Amino acid sequence: MENQKEERRDQEIVYSRSVKAGKRIYYLDVRKARNNDLYLSITESKRRQGVEGEAPSFEKHKVFLYKEDFAHFTEGLQDVIAFVQNQLGTIEERQEYVPEAAAEGEEEEPKKKGLLGFLRK
Repeated sequence: MENQKEERRDQEIVYSRSVKAGKRIYYLDVRKARNNDLYLSITESKRRQGVEGEAPSFEKHKVFLYKEDFAHFTEGLQDVIAFVQNQLGTIEERQEYVPEAAAEGEEEEPKKKGLLGFLRK
């Protein structure tokens, strides 16, 4: 029965993207509802160091964002990003480590990410 639940959850995801940010990973999953409508599931996963001798654990938080709220959410997010940028002035872009290039010994230009740079694609 547990396998059926897991298969159902996997079938619901129609598009997915992960964003690594330090100790956190954000999963942006487009899911299909029972009525075939699509919605966004945002999951923050933060690694917690385990007690000595124990494996680390992951703390997860989820937010579900429905299509009728996309425009309002985007407007609000852009507003708060603009506020932070106005308060801090120029925000230095962070360099993203690309392990594939480093493992192959290639000198690839690192990807640059600014404040919520993943939204600028």
